Amino acid sequence: MAVSEIGKDKLLHMYRKMGEIRVFEETAADLFMKGRLPGFLHSSVGQEASSVGACAALRPEDYMTSTHRGHGDIIAKGATLDRMMAELFAKETGYCKGKGGSMHIADLDLGILGATGIVGAGLPYAVGAALGFKMKGTDQVVLSFFGDGGSNTGAFHEALNLAAVWDLPVIFLCHNNQYAETTPQRVHQKIKDVAVRAQAHGIPGVTVDGMDVLAVYETTKAAVERAKKGEGPTLIESKTYRFMGHFVGDPGVGIYRTREEVEEWRKRDPIPNFRKVLIEAGVATEAELNQIDQDVAKEMEEAIRFAEASPEPELEEALQDIFVES
Repeated sequence: MAVSEIGKDKLLHMYRKMGEIRVFEETAADLFMKGRLPGFLHSSVGQEASSVGACAALRPEDYMTSTHRGHGDIIAKGATLDRMMAELFAKETGYCKGKGGSMHIADLDLGILGATGIVGAGLPYAVGAALGFKMKGTDQVVLSFFGDGGSNTGAFHEALNLAAVWDLPVIFLCHNNQYAETTPQRVHQKIKDVAVRAQAHGIPGVTVDGMDVLAVYETTKAAVERAKKGEGPTLIESKTYRFMGHFVGDPGVGIYRTREEVEEWRKRDPIPNFRKVLIEAGVATEAELNQIDQDVAKEMEEAIRFAEASPEPELEEALQDIFVES
């Protein structure tokens, strides 16, 4: 999609969101390695264009589901850095009151049905939400993020099959970052492109450059419009890459991937490349983008202060928000 076809506000929103994700992920990784964050972290550094391009095609009333590597998806959908950081600090002011942690963040007001630590588990409940929208007669859609490893699960095929049979308004987006934990795609799949699996379910399957935010946006936008018209689901494979290991603390390099491979992918870093596109197209100046970078950095600093100053959940709240009262 040509830059001229998208408004400046939308383009700068995408740039800022990618910056927010990068700064959040790098800051969270640093805090974790210093022992300041509890739990477990999976970084999405490098995948920013895939998350932001997809979510930029959604409206506030549309829903999404995410994965164990979900910070970027959730921020792209509208989550703020302060409440995200508070959740990682296990504080009461976090999105799940400190009880969800890194892998289970949800906020229905933002259309975030939730992330899940179980590979592929977000796919079926995205289908359930899409069924609800169809039954209510709204034009809302659901976007379900998952990884290349998730496309090997039974839940993947069950979700695609049911969504296809009922023409549900759901978009299945695979962040194909080339690895299922530490196993490269070429080892765990015979196919080259995850998108070809759409053929088995009679729905469109599209492969897109996941390092190009505009390409992801254009592809997702078309899938959203198709879903809104009642034409059913689409499978999108966004070929991207995670610059860090499977989890924060996993070096990755020298164990299951080479330094040369990582460096080659880093040349395609979506943020500086999109920055170059914006400047060359006359959408924004260096000064404007520098100001956005500075604003994001300040927002991150304030988010840490907010999280550190927030109270911890009270012990008597441990069993609250667990069960639905009849």
